[in-house]
Amino acid sequence: MRTIQGVSVSAGIAIGTVRVLAAVDYAVERRLIDDPQAEMDRFRAARDTAVAQLKQLRDNVAAEFGENKAELFDAHRLMLQDPDYAECVEGLIAQDKVNAEFAVKSAAEQFAAMFAAMDSSTMQARAADVKDVSRRVMNVLQGKRDSTAQDGSVQGDAVQNGIVQNGIAQNGESHIIFAEDLAPSDTAQLDRAKVLGLVTAKGSANSHTAILARTMGLPAIAGIGDAFDPADDGHVAVIDGTSGAVFVDPDEATLTEYRRRKAEAEEHLSLLRKLKGKPTETKSGQRVHLYANISRPSDAAAVLANDAEGIGLFRSEFLYLEREDWPTEEFQFDAYGQVAQEMGDRPVIIRTLDIGADKQVDYFNLSHEDNPALGYRAIRICLTRPEIFKVQLRALLRASAYGNIAIMLPMITSVQEVRDAKRILEEAKSELRGERIDFNESIQIGVMIETPASVIMADELAAEVDFFSIGTNDLTQYTLACDRQNPSLERFADPHSPAVLRMIQMTIEAAHRHGIWCGICGELGADLSLTDTFLRLGIDELSVSPTSVLPLRNVIRNH
Repeated sequence: MRTIQGVSVSAGIAIGTVRVLAAVDYAVERRLIDDPQAEMDRFRAARDTAVAQLKQLRDNVAAEFGENKAELFDAHRLMLQDPDYAECVEGLIAQDKVNAEFAVKSAAEQFAAMFAAMDSSTMQARAADVKDVSRRVMNVLQGKRDSTAQDGSVQGDAVQNGIVQNGIAQNGESHIIFAEDLAPSDTAQLDRAKVLGLVTAKGSANSHTAILARTMGLPAIAGIGDAFDPADDGHVAVIDGTSGAVFVDPDEATLTEYRRRKAEAEEHLSLLRKLKGKPTETKSGQRVHLYANISRPSDAAAVLANDAEGIGLFRSEFLYLEREDWPTEEFQFDAYGQVAQEMGDRPVIIRTLDIGADKQVDYFNLSHEDNPALGYRAIRICLTRPEIFKVQLRALLRASAYGNIAIMLPMITSVQEVRDAKRILEEAKSELRGERIDFNESIQIGVMIETPASVIMADELAAEVDFFSIGTNDLTQYTLACDRQNPSLERFADPHSPAVLRMIQMTIEAAHRHGIWCGICGELGADLSLTDTFLRLGIDELSVSPTSVLPLRNVIRNH
């Protein structure tokens, strides 16, 4: 067995035979031409044909996956119609007197290099897009037909490698596809019934190809690099799209374990088919919003796959924990914006930095504390080091222009803390207005209720914010005076304690008195033995791990 580690792109497990796609040769002959105008006319005609093909592909994707997932191909069409792109191609034809194919390839390389040199990972991923659309124009110039052609002919790059022929795998079998790379248009044209999963040597989790793989429900792994080996063709493989692991020629123990996991996933999928799109509503008509918790941008795929209505807790501190230096505003903006775009109109509630206690980061240079759970952490760091906090707030505000983002403040104990945080937020808004940068002026602000002080002050806090979300893990710790990191206190740290449940009740009642909604984002939200209690208390929202969404919806709908 050979184990390969790549980058998780799309969750899920695939077990099957490998089909290696040979790299397509895009060598284009450089020819000198006598009539530059005629060559420019060839380019324009080919570009118009490629735009029409992308329109057809866009309509196909929209019909199967929805309008928001088809926007990628609108962006591709805009790339082809961009005046700078056309000017570059036509300039090469006129100045160097070269054929249109060579000019298109040269322009694509120039634009791709420009994108790749940018600091933004989102813009870096656009390098693959400009190559994809340019390749489409070159195919037209070379007389190749596209798989979106009305006559049903198939000539996409993946098709040329024998993956599909009029929508059917040529040998009738399903495969795990191994490739150097896949373009977004190739991925969109794959027959999902015949492709079990994708593994690529190149690529990243935020590329358009990765987003399409998640949309299509295909387990996918990118970035295996030099471990890509064409000799794997025909061998059995297991891919774990959640961990990014690939097992070629797996041993019996690995096969058995992953078959078990796959069976569990399929049982979960059966529940999804039964409940997808159904409201989270009791038989008596009580409606509860059912969201999911995430820690990384790539987790958004699991939120959508499990049909959660939104993200109730994005733990932004993981953007800090997984780095060796401060995450820049641009880096954070990319992460938040990616999730916002992927979630579309669904809410994305992002908790501001919650470092400290059990989550330590070396470059913060925090002093040693005898009792860090009661120490310098979360909002306390943000309010005393506003230069760190404002970077995050600016990134959050900028990302709010791309989706339905809300901001949630952790570890609140007083009204003054909320007011201080809102003041820094207003400063960030003012700066962005001065820089003419778009953001959602009416972005919602909420607080996590996770201290007894915040429960006691809930009426006053409710007048300052738009929503409450109860963090039951810390609320249990602070209410019962039990360090959640101390295993010897497990018997005393009972989250079902009447004291904890009364704290939850008081919070919900205070929220409703002031006309704001109240949810739960701690682990207790997924405790099915308490669902009845939460419904009786009038909870408005529950945010749980993505895999807990459907079982919880099932219980609520049968209540």
